[in-house]
Amino acid sequence: MINIIPFADNIFVNAGFLILCFIVISKTADWLVDGAVGLAAILNVPKIIIGIILVSFATTMPEFTVSFLSSIIGRNKIALGNAVGSVIADNALALALGILAAPHVIKVPQRLLKGIGIFLIAVSFITFGMSILGNDITRLEGMLLICLLIIYLTVLVIYQKRHKQKIMSEMEEEIIEHKHSGGLGKHITLFGIGVVGVVISSKILIESAVNIAYIIKVPEIFIGLTVIALGTSLPEVATCIVACKKGHGDIAFGDIIGANILNLLWIIGAAALAKPLVIEQQEIIFMFPFMIFINVVLLVFAAMGFRLTKWKGMVLLSLYAVYIALTLVFFPPGSTDL
Repeated sequence: MINIIPFADNIFVNAGFLILCFIVISKTADWLVDGAVGLAAILNVPKIIIGIILVSFATTMPEFTVSFLSSIIGRNKIALGNAVGSVIADNALALALGILAAPHVIKVPQRLLKGIGIFLIAVSFITFGMSILGNDITRLEGMLLICLLIIYLTVLVIYQKRHKQKIMSEMEEEIIEHKHSGGLGKHITLFGIGVVGVVISSKILIESAVNIAYIIKVPEIFIGLTVIALGTSLPEVATCIVACKKGHGDIAFGDIIGANILNLLWIIGAAALAKPLVIEQQEIIFMFPFMIFINVVLLVFAAMGFRLTKWKGMVLLSLYAVYIALTLVFFPPGSTDL
C-alpha cells in the first residue's frame, strides 16, 4: 500500500498526523450521527436498525479496505488480526467509552438483542472453527461467511417490515422534529460527508500508526491485533462517543453489534475470497477465544436489565487494557516479521 504521509520514517511527523486526524474524525463523526438519526426518523426506521446496517457498514469501511488489501498482498496476519482485533476494540473500547460519555443509561432493545446476540456468538465460533481447522480460512469458507451475511441482512429487513407500524408510533415525535429540521436530502448529505471524512481521516491515521509501529519494530500480528485494529476502529470509537453524548445510545449499540458481525462475515469473508488466510495456530488460539470472551461479556451486560451502565463500561474498558497487556506478552516488540 502506498504511504501518502511525507517523511514517513519520522516519528514526530506521524504523531502530528495522528493528532490532526483525531480532530477531523471527531467533527465528521458528529455529522455522521446527526445524518443517521435524521434518516432513521424520516424513513421510519428504528435508530438501532440504522446503526446495525447503515452506520456499521460505513464505519467498517476502513477495516474492509485494510483487510482486503492486506490479504491480496499476502499479509494474512494483518488481514485476520485487523478483523478480530477490531471486534475486541469495538466492544471493549468504542462502546465502553460511549457508555462512559453518555449522559443517561443506554437502553438495549430486548427482542433484537436475543436474536442478534445469539447470531453474533454463533458466527464467532464459526470463524474460530474455520481458522483452527487447518490453520486457515479458505475461499470456500469465505464464500460461506458472505452467504451468512446475506441471510443476516435479509432477516433484519423482514424484522423491520413486520414491526413497521409499531416503529412509526414510537418515533412519531422524532419524525416530526427531524422533518422540521431539514429534509431527506440534508440528512443524506450530512451522513455522506460524515462517512467520507471519517473514512479518509482513518486511512491517514492508520498509515501514521503503522509507520510508528514499524519504527519501533513490533511483530506483524501485534500490528494487526492492536495498532491497525484500533486505527480502523476509530470510526466506531468516534461514532459511539458522539452518539452516546447526544443521547442516541441505540445507534451506538447498533453500530457496534453490526460492526462485529460485519468484521466476522463481510471483512474476513471478502479477505479469504481474495486469498486464503493462513495463520499460525498460536495466534489463532490467542485472538479468537479472547474475542469470543469479550462478545459474551458484552451480551451478558446488555441482557442484565437491558441497560448499559457506567460500571459495565468501566469493566469493558479494563478488559481492553488486559487485552493490550496480554498481546504485548505474547507478541513482544523487537522481533518483527515485516
